[in-house]
Amino acid sequence: MITRGCETHVREAGTHYDLAIIGGGINGTGIARDAAGRGLSVLLVEKDDLASATSSWSSKLIHGGLRYLEQFQFRLVAEALAEREILLNIAPHLVKPLRFVMPHVPQLRPRWMIRAGLFLYDHMGHKAATAGSNGSRLPKSRGISLRTPPYNAGLKPEFSRGFIYSDCRVDDARLVLANAISAAEAGAAVLTRTECITGKRISKGWEICLRQNDGREIIVTAKAVANAAGPWVKQVLHDRLRQIGREEVRLVKGSHIVLRRLYEGDHAYILQNDDHRVIFMIPYLTDFTLVGTTDVTVTSISEPPAASTEEVEYLCRAVNRYLQKPIDTEEIVWSYAGVRPLYDDGEKNPSAITRDYTLRLDDDNGTAPILSIYGGKITTYRKLAEHALEKLAPYFAHMKSPWTAAEPLPGAEVVDEDTDAPWKSLPADLLNSLRNRHGTRTRHLLFDVVALKDLGAHFGGHLYAREIDYMMAHEWAQSAEDVLYRRSKAGLLMTQAQRLAVADYVMARKHTPE
Repeated sequence: MITRGCETHVREAGTHYDLAIIGGGINGTGIARDAAGRGLSVLLVEKDDLASATSSWSSKLIHGGLRYLEQFQFRLVAEALAEREILLNIAPHLVKPLRFVMPHVPQLRPRWMIRAGLFLYDHMGHKAATAGSNGSRLPKSRGISLRTPPYNAGLKPEFSRGFIYSDCRVDDARLVLANAISAAEAGAAVLTRTECITGKRISKGWEICLRQNDGREIIVTAKAVANAAGPWVKQVLHDRLRQIGREEVRLVKGSHIVLRRLYEGDHAYILQNDDHRVIFMIPYLTDFTLVGTTDVTVTSISEPPAASTEEVEYLCRAVNRYLQKPIDTEEIVWSYAGVRPLYDDGEKNPSAITRDYTLRLDDDNGTAPILSIYGGKITTYRKLAEHALEKLAPYFAHMKSPWTAAEPLPGAEVVDEDTDAPWKSLPADLLNSLRNRHGTRTRHLLFDVVALKDLGAHFGGHLYAREIDYMMAHEWAQSAEDVLYRRSKAGLLMTQAQRLAVADYVMARKHTPE
């Protein structure tokens, strides 16, 4: 029987930890996973839900960053391409190959420049894969004709030539979740809806006051602190931990729109815009196309941030330059925005600010270290975590060696085929949805299921009561938004009435006595 709450993932709080991590996005959970697996006692706290800020509002891509080559950020691209190969191996249920088609516009970039960039991208990707183990599974780039299917799908006939290359897509929120689950299974305490109120240095460590969303306060101590609060990194450092940091953060909002499927085919498009930025059109779920992103500097964070009218119109104009059938704002079924906390390198153009990360360590005469994370991108989170622990290694003599590059994330473990499992008779499209979310751990969710009726109420979008119970019991879900837009994207496939029914169900389960 599935139980409610997250008790199976939480050690007793109010005790001493080696490392306290503030922030439950991809960097915080990545550091928690790595640290717990190296033998440190770890506490991770997140003031809202896991991945509820920047980490779930990305372009859903694991990529080297082709456009960063123009900015000569070769180290970042090389590291990202190496991480792309690792993530394909350790999370194949969440990270999947995707082909990108770039229509050629001679007025924006000459053909030789694109061909040279793609050659370098392929070479760096192949080198990264060869340095690993099995070589890259991704096909190389090449020139293509856009006059024949499938690569002419939806495009104006004037675009006759282009290029195709490889990168990957990702379920960003579930990648965060998989890291949190792995951290918890290695012994970390993961507390969501728990905010760091204050922290101060004490003898050889930190004393931190936490407040949970029910108002209860907890005092914990830790030998070290990792500040992975993303857009709030400076606020946490200055206002909560009373530390002075010289580094500055540039807050850059990126907005996306989602429309009904704009073209046939499984490929994405990377579209050159006349401001020398690029816009992606990406197949999303089975029925939609994701379009993004923008780069808009903001001075503060609204909660939640939203795509502005100007950003939406910008994205529509950018894709309408290429689409045979233009779109307008009334066709948008969903939009979202995230604020990227980029390290301020002094660049005035927000699109040119580095997406690389910076780690800043401060201590008190060799004790009570605090590590603050500035910048970063979802593709390189795992390597960022390794670098973070390299910085912290001098304070933990018992820390073990790096291990995450070869260890599958939860849901990617090698298991025996469930050829005789009774739930194999469930509809194929439902099983596919579940496997895309839970991977091989779908068997944990369905362990005693024989027929559809065993899944309980169906809310729409391949979401059943059984899975909601599982998300609340094992994945820290506490609200309808957690369930509908982070643990799944079922909310996009539902009517308003169905979404309200999910909200009622989650509320009832939260208040049902154990």
